[in-house]
Amino acid sequence: MTTAASLPVRVLAHIRTARLFREPGEALVAVSGGADSVTLLDLLSGMAKELGLSIVVAHADHGISSDSRTVGRSVKTLAEKYGLPFELAELSLGADATETEARRARYAWLRDVQRRRGSTYVVTAHHEDDQIETIVLRALRGSAPAGLAGIAARARGGLVRPLLPFTRRELLDYAAARGLPAYDDPANRDPRHLRSWVRATLLPLLNERLGLRLRRDLLAQGRHAASDRRAWDQMLDLMPDLALIVERERFTVARASVGGYDNELSVALLRAAGRRVGLVLGPTRARRIVALAQRPSGRRLPLGDGWSAEVVFDKLQVSRDAGVRVDCALEHVWPTGERGSARFGEFEITWSQAAAPTQIERATWTTWLDSVAWEVRAPARGDSLVPLGGIGHRPLRRLLMEARVPRNARPRYPVVSRGETILWVPGICRSAEGVPAPGTRAVRLDVIEYR
Repeated sequence: MTTAASLPVRVLAHIRTARLFREPGEALVAVSGGADSVTLLDLLSGMAKELGLSIVVAHADHGISSDSRTVGRSVKTLAEKYGLPFELAELSLGADATETEARRARYAWLRDVQRRRGSTYVVTAHHEDDQIETIVLRALRGSAPAGLAGIAARARGGLVRPLLPFTRRELLDYAAARGLPAYDDPANRDPRHLRSWVRATLLPLLNERLGLRLRRDLLAQGRHAASDRRAWDQMLDLMPDLALIVERERFTVARASVGGYDNELSVALLRAAGRRVGLVLGPTRARRIVALAQRPSGRRLPLGDGWSAEVVFDKLQVSRDAGVRVDCALEHVWPTGERGSARFGEFEITWSQAAAPTQIERATWTTWLDSVAWEVRAPARGDSLVPLGGIGHRPLRRLLMEARVPRNARPRYPVVSRGETILWVPGICRSAEGVPAPGTRAVRLDVIEYR
């Protein structure tokens, strides 16, 4: 059976065996215009119905080569041929952009499109030769075992790579047999790029000396490293005293445990925890976090790319700073109408009209106000309030500290006020001001913390 006839059957069998698409949904397929990506598009478009997928074609024009717009038009024409929606980005990186810059910009755009469309999956055409090149590159750069595992078939955020078991030669033959328009990017042979040099110079030399065992041994090394990585990931769930909590781009652990383990064990566990939230922690940075765990609460360590580690009372927290996340949160909320909702940082505030209850609790996420004159803002210097049922003013900074709000989150914590008068600190303290009489018409406020 020819490659053109057998490849769809084998790819579909691999997708099913590996359970790569575990639920129906929209798949954003990244198509560069090369033979591997147009082959991926052709294969998925033929099996989309069977897999419960709706396909969207996505092409990033990096603006590096002079003919990049021509490639974009070719991919758009291909999408139209299949009757599929098409997404295009003109990134305008310039001829001097590096492979790393292009990859980061491309993935950032793909994630933006995924969020905007609500796509379940982002699908790329990485194949077996890409896997081999990645393992060699990471070995040359001194990567730890987790890095030597290479490219994963499934990753966070619905990233799927269904062609990893298949060679570049198979994909080229399929594209040729199907008459698919494929662009041969000259950058793939440019020795200025390290990956291109590994592909065009180093691997042919190694293959000439070692023969077929080179490919077999490199792939085996990747499988062994991936097995080790899975084992460390599973260890996280077998150590209850670590008290691991994972929340989007954040994880926390008990810092006493981190400081109490053997140093290398702590490093391995922190690196495994980082992978769960999309953070690649090298051994050096992980050791710095272990050292941080010995320091007083409030100490912070920048990790780069918006990530940081912080000692928060008895916890060690690693998170991506809110400042680098892109969302539609407001910095100030004023009510509009009798009913509504708004985002404030990592919180959602909803309001409606309701009769005031007989009793209002002090430290809950729901309260009632006696009028529509209220707003949500960030804490300000000198803020204080008289707690409901209490005597005397309490400084807001002290309340936030006693509630164990991390220091770096305190400047973004929501405060409900009327002018300079604080009415409520959600989840922490209700003020004695603005309390409605039982049974009277009042404004009900509910706050949800997303993390």
